[in-house]
Parts: sequence; structure tokens; C-alpha cells
Amino acid sequence: MDKIPAIQSKIREIRNQKVILDADLAALYGVETKRLKEAVRRNIARFPEDFMFELSEEESESLRTQFASSKKRGGSRYHSFAFTEQGVAMLSGVLNTPRAIEVNIGIMRAFVLMRQYALSHKDLTHKLKELEKQYDQQFSDVYEAINYLLAKDREEIEFRERKKIGYIKNG
Repeated sequence: MDKIPAIQSKIREIRNQKVILDADLAALYGVETKRLKEAVRRNIARFPEDFMFELSEEESESLRTQFASSKKRGGSRYHSFAFTEQGVAMLSGVLNTPRAIEVNIGIMRAFVLMRQYALSHKDLTHKLKELEKQYDQQFSDVYEAINYLLAKDREEIEFRERKKIGYIKNG
């Protein structure tokens, strides 16, 4: 369980999907990124687009600038693969070492925890919005009453005859 926070930090959101990049997975599995990609390419039929996708030039550049992960020279010549939760599960069939199995179990647990958190967060947000609507109506009624009273007071003050102050010049 103590590996889960480290794994969660590797989960990113790209194309509105929670994914882990190939380099991060390779580091977790203790293999070279190149070897992980080779295994995936040999079994590409197991990885449809909703399991794994290759980052575009713009996405790769955005990640590079965001995390300063690679310089213009050096680094990978190819764009990273991004694996969804299903793609990571499929990797367990492709990379069948004891370490890969152990890491996959941790990754699945991390995804589940994140999903549970997101659902509880969504429920809490929904409840807060309901309360906000309820109290917004009550407060808008109070604000309307206060504004009415303030407006009424202003009208009364404007229409009252004011006592003149100052010198009156006699004729």
C-alpha cells in the first residue's frame, strides 16, 4: 500500500483520461522504456486506442515544457505512449514478471482509490450545490427585502423638506 502515493503521482490527465506514460511505467517495472514499447508493439492488437494511445507532437511538447523532462537534443525520438487503466491491466499479460505483476496490482489499486476519491468529491460537490441553491434563494429574499427598505428610506429622505442652513440676504 505504501507504493500507491508514488504511483498516483505518475497518473496524469491527458485527453480527459487518467493515464500513465510509458517512461513512468518502465521505471515502475524496472525495465527500459524502449523494451516496454517493443513488448507493446509486438502485441499491438491487445492495445486499442481506449487502452493506449501515442501522444501528439503538441502533447509531447507540452509535457516537455511542463516537466522539463527532455531537452531538444537527446531524449526520445518517438512520442510517449499513454496507458489508460485498461491498458495497464493489459500490460500484465504482456509483461509477465513477478515485479510487473506486483506493480500492476499497485497501479490498479491507485486507479481505484483515485476513482473512489473522485466519486466522493463529486457527491460532495453536488450536495454543496444543492445547499447553495437553497440558501441562495433564502438570501436573495433577504437581500431583496433589505434593498426595498433602503430604497424606501432614500425616497423618504429625498422628499422630506430640509431645513435651510446659511445666511439669508435681506433685500
